[in-house]
Amino acid sequence: MKISFVNFGIEVNGSIVVFFTEENGLLITEKSENDKNISKLFQANRKHSKEKTLQGDILDIISPHGNEYKRIIFFKLKNITKLDENEWINIGGQIHGYLTQNNIQDVSIRLETTIKNIELTSIPSKIAFGMGLRAYSFSKYKSDNKKKNKANIKFLTNHHVTAENLYKSYLTLLNGVNLTRDLVNEPSNILTPKEFVTRIKEIENSHLRIKVLPQKKLEQMGMEAFLCVSKGSRNEPYVAIMEYLPNKNQKPIVFLGKGVTFDSGGISIKPAGGMDEMKGDMAGAASVVGLMKVLSEREAKVNVVGVVGLVENMTDGNAVRPGDVIKSMSGKTIEVLNTDAEGRLVLADIATYAIKNYDPQSIIDLATLTGAILVALGQEMAGVFSNNDELAQNLITSGEKTGELLWRMPIGKSYRKMIDSKVADIKNIGGRYAGATTAAEFIHCFTNDVPWAHLDIAGTSISSLKNDINTSWASGFGVRLLNKYLEEFIEK
Repeated sequence: MKISFVNFGIEVNGSIVVFFTEENGLLITEKSENDKNISKLFQANRKHSKEKTLQGDILDIISPHGNEYKRIIFFKLKNITKLDENEWINIGGQIHGYLTQNNIQDVSIRLETTIKNIELTSIPSKIAFGMGLRAYSFSKYKSDNKKKNKANIKFLTNHHVTAENLYKSYLTLLNGVNLTRDLVNEPSNILTPKEFVTRIKEIENSHLRIKVLPQKKLEQMGMEAFLCVSKGSRNEPYVAIMEYLPNKNQKPIVFLGKGVTFDSGGISIKPAGGMDEMKGDMAGAASVVGLMKVLSEREAKVNVVGVVGLVENMTDGNAVRPGDVIKSMSGKTIEVLNTDAEGRLVLADIATYAIKNYDPQSIIDLATLTGAILVALGQEMAGVFSNNDELAQNLITSGEKTGELLWRMPIGKSYRKMIDSKVADIKNIGGRYAGATTAAEFIHCFTNDVPWAHLDIAGTSISSLKNDINTSWASGFGVRLLNKYLEEFIEK
């Protein structure tokens, strides 16, 4: 999709999108003869052909001969003075969806209004960003995946210079989200832990340093909790660290990502139905990678370290068994009662690594951790668990602003007791009830007193609900939310 920002008056023979509201009518100034013709067409068709041509909030007409455009698409806006950033982004997705559905390749979008309290400068970039999010698809393995003619989108605006500069920052964010989507959508026979490391190295730049810890190094460091997950796999595990440290003498924020590239459940094997979706059990790690790409490319004003544990959970004669006791990097012993509760083992050791090596000001982890969070919240929201009220609330607020919604879930001493073990310091499951919370409490045990938040994204990152800006199986959840959190609460 090619997007450009140009002044009014460009001659285009394709289609044009023009906005209108119920209260204000058509949102153009009607200074030119062509604008007056567009206004007449709008009034005539809206009055006399409403039932036939109005599709939802879109009035789509073929323009008469002699008009500047062959097709005019009138797009209705509701509550225009109250539309926030995310709503404008969703409008972009809606427009792109309509254009795609109707195979419209060449279109101009007119952005102009005299309504008070409407600042148009940034709106073209937001709409373009939404269109870019909606345009994403993953079809690289389809044999008939031929390159199609990409849509040519022109924004007609008096603020084209500013709009274009703003879009560059949104484009950086779009690329980070789509990188995350690509990683999650990849099949697990392609995206092994080793290949994941290769993809991470590709985002290295002058601001972002990549370090990779192979299995031998992890063994020397005593990461037994992490390593036990990979015992049944032929694919070597890795921990990848992404350092973005532009500021001196500033403790970093650390983002941790669960990167289980395929999760069979191990000896506690999963049912066959839906197991194919476990290629996406590395979505937490993918979100961290996408975020780090964004931060380094937009040159964020904060120290951030991303740590992802990349491992495959399979079953064979060497696999960890239910009832085994292992020793974590922190020194705590763990009774493994269910080998399908492996993500928390991964996060436990990389949290310890992060604390020992980076002394973080806070830790935020992302993981497709539990089915229990789906039972609690469905696919509309991710669960956030935290030992810090301010951190939790700021994340929730950032989610509201980006549409990546969070709901705070409980933790506490009574839940912590549910994972006490009779033979070790802690066990990796807590029983039938409060599964998402006991999983969070397990991770909490390895965060010491550092402000910490755990995002259980099992319901929002894979097998995603279709919406205005996403039609992909993988949504890229978390990149926009965490980028917004850093922009609004940390960098300022």
